[in-house]
Order: sequence, then structure tokens, then C-alpha cells
Amino acid sequence: MLLTISTTHTPATDLGFLLHKHPDNVRTVSFPFGDAHVFFPEAGDDRCTAALLVEVDPVGLVRRRGGRGGRNGGGAESFSLAGYVNDRPYAASSLLSVVLGKVFGTAMAGRCDQRPGLADQALPVEVEIPVLPCRGGEAVLRSLFEPLGYDVASERVGLDDRFPDWGDSRYLSVRLGGTVRLADLLAHLYVLLPVLDDDKHYWVGDDEARKLMDKGGGWLADHPARDLITRRYLRHRRSLAEGVLAQLAEDDPDEPGAADEEHDREEGQVETPLGLDRQRLDAVVEVLVAAGAARVLDLGCGEGRLVRALLDQPGVEQVTGVDVSPRALERAAARLRLDRLPERQRGRVALLHGSLTYRDSRFAGFDAAALVEVVEHLDPPRVAALEQVVFAHAGPPTVVLTTPNREHNVRFGGVPAGSLRHRDHRFEWTRAELAAWAQRVADDHGYAVRLAPIGAEDPEVGPPTQMAVFSR
Repeated sequence: MLLTISTTHTPATDLGFLLHKHPDNVRTVSFPFGDAHVFFPEAGDDRCTAALLVEVDPVGLVRRRGGRGGRNGGGAESFSLAGYVNDRPYAASSLLSVVLGKVFGTAMAGRCDQRPGLADQALPVEVEIPVLPCRGGEAVLRSLFEPLGYDVASERVGLDDRFPDWGDSRYLSVRLGGTVRLADLLAHLYVLLPVLDDDKHYWVGDDEARKLMDKGGGWLADHPARDLITRRYLRHRRSLAEGVLAQLAEDDPDEPGAADEEHDREEGQVETPLGLDRQRLDAVVEVLVAAGAARVLDLGCGEGRLVRALLDQPGVEQVTGVDVSPRALERAAARLRLDRLPERQRGRVALLHGSLTYRDSRFAGFDAAALVEVVEHLDPPRVAALEQVVFAHAGPPTVVLTTPNREHNVRFGGVPAGSLRHRDHRFEWTRAELAAWAQRVADDHGYAVRLAPIGAEDPEVGPPTQMAVFSR
């Protein structure tokens, strides 16, 4: 079985540092089921490719499984020719996943001792897997990788070119492309290769549940296909899958509960005297109406305040609110009284469960997108993913973003010096920090950007809220 990882990052040979493998050398690691070889077919400043070739010994694999008691039992009494004649030596599967974890374990952990900052960079990568078993076909492949920000291309592998009447197999030749941290790429492959195969070559127990939480902890909780991923990865062992899914729901930082509602009240107490919530909504609506946006995407819609305000604008034909929290969407539906709206009005509104940091085809085709007090709730490393989702993949002509101005916090009596405005905020930008980020995003994705204050502008610390309007 074969897997290649290529990059056009400059210099491309940084890939060797990240993988902890020298491009001039061939590294061989032995496993109970065969040998794995790492080598670099190309290694230049403009492009570098690392190849992982796994030579599986099918006889040794079956004998090892038989001796321990595999799926078909143990010993000679359970001999089956199918155990010796199978696709395991050729098709990417849990065997390749095990090899990735061992051979590239340090890289998967995000360590790069020689170049510490390199491991945190998102690099342009291309992954090729010539033979990948995919139960469910291309649709399942796309449902797993596209939400993670990858471009997916695949071709069906025929059973035998000499006998076209035999039809196609369940195998795909796959190419993935994207801009991602190498550690995240390896973790995605480690988890999703056996998920696509829907099988594993070893017993699945509590250790596998811990591995899934370890490798998927940073992205699995709000992946749209997390139920499918969890159940397949754990070979449909119901008790293990339900335990992991319950833990993911409990640990989801974006899932609001009573504590989060209390936090919202705290933030409201800080800002209410200034009427900032109303001023923000009015400013955003004014920008969207001036842009002539007929179809608007409200990313991180919460309880639907902006959705409600936009429905009062006759030029807005469709408003779609998106939130990662099902509970927030339920509150939005109640606030909007969707069950009581006339049919024509009801047809103007859609509420979607989804994540702002994972690519989603439903986000395409809008005239404008709004992110009102959203970005500061993300962990800083995930802001780059949000940028790709909104500006690179959805790409609406207009994007409106509002966020607190950290400098103004000193004017709020209830906010201690140096503190953030809301305990759920992961960061807050100064005016200069927002300006730098917004200009880079605009330059990278072909937008023009202008900044505007929201609220009374203090001559020393600026306005309480700042707005960036991207257009093209």
C-alpha cells in the first residue's frame, strides 16, 4: 500500500523537518505484518514529496491473527483461504493507520524540535492514495474530508480492465488537497482511513476509544459526520461509541449550557448601558442593505437576533442562520416563532446546524455573510480555519465581521484591567490587530476591506466595538 504527501511550501524541503525524516535517506521500520519504508521521490525548494510504502506479508498477518484468535477464531481448525487471499497488502486500511502512528508519531504530535514554529504553520499539501477502500463510495469520502477543509478528487478503481462487465469495485484512487498543519493532516488520516474501510485488523477495546479522543479531540466534536466516524472507528461497538459521543458532547466548548447563558447575561450587563447590541445589529443591517444582499448567511447566529432584524428588510429574500449549538438553534426558532410565521415568511428563513471552522457546501451561493461577535469565541489556531471556510470556500461578495475592541475594556467598570470582556472569549483584538488581520485576509482572498467603529469613539481607546467590511 502506498501514500504520498507533497507540498509546495517554500522551501518545500521543510517537509523533511516536520516528518523528522531526511530527504536523502530511506527509513525502514518493521512491523509484525510487514515493513514500512519512508523515502522522498522528489525534494526540491519548490516541491517536495514524502512517500510511505508498506509491504504487507499476508501470510504472516493471517498466521499472527490465527494464533491469537482473529475474527474467524484461532488455529488450524478455523483455516480459511480468504484469510490469505485478500486486499490487505494493497489497499489503505487500519494497517496503514498503525504505520502512520508509529513512523510519523512525533510529527502527528505537532513537535518539530529543530524548527518549533514550523509545526504551527498551515502548509499547502496534496495527499495521494492510489487504492483506498471506501464503503459508501465518493459521497462518504467527501462527507469526511470536505468539512475539514480539503479539496477531494477521486476515481473509481475497476475490478479488472479485461472484464469491464464486472463493473467497479469499492476502491477509489484519491487525491486530497488543502492548507493545513501537518500534525492535523496526519491525525485526520490516522482516524479516517479505517473509517472509510469500515474495518480494522485488530480487536477494538477501550484503548481505541482513548486513541480516538486523543487524535480527534481537536476536530471531531463539531464534525458533521462525527457519529459515523465514531461508530465506524470503533467497529460499531455500541457501548464504546456511545461513551465517546457522550464525552464529545460534554466537552464541546461551543455547546452552550446554563453556565454559558449566565456568561451571556454578564456580557449584557457590561454592554447594555451603551446599547451596543442594538447598535451592532443596526450597523450590520445597514451594510448588508447597502450592498444589495438578497441572500444572507448569518454565521454563528446564536438566538437569531440578526436573522430577525434582516427579515424586516424587504430587499432581503433569504436569511440562513448557522450555529454549532443545537440548543441555540432551538432558541432561535422559538424567538423567530417559526411555527407561527406565514408560509411566505417561513420560506425566507433557514436554520442550519454546522461549524464555522469546517468547509460546508451549504455555505456557498450567498450574497453576503455576517459574523457578529463570533471570531473572538474561537481558539486562535482555529481562526485560520474560519478564514478558509468563509473567504476561500464560501467566498460571498460581502463579508461583515464585528468584534470587541480590547483597548476599550478599561472604560467598562465591571471589567478588571487586562481582562477580556466575556469569560468565553478566547482573545480580543486591538484596533491595530484587527486592521492587520483584515488587510492580510483581504489581500490573500481578493477582497477590499474597510474598518468602521460601532459605538461612541473614545479619543484615547477607540470605540467599544469594531467592524470590518470585506467586499469584492
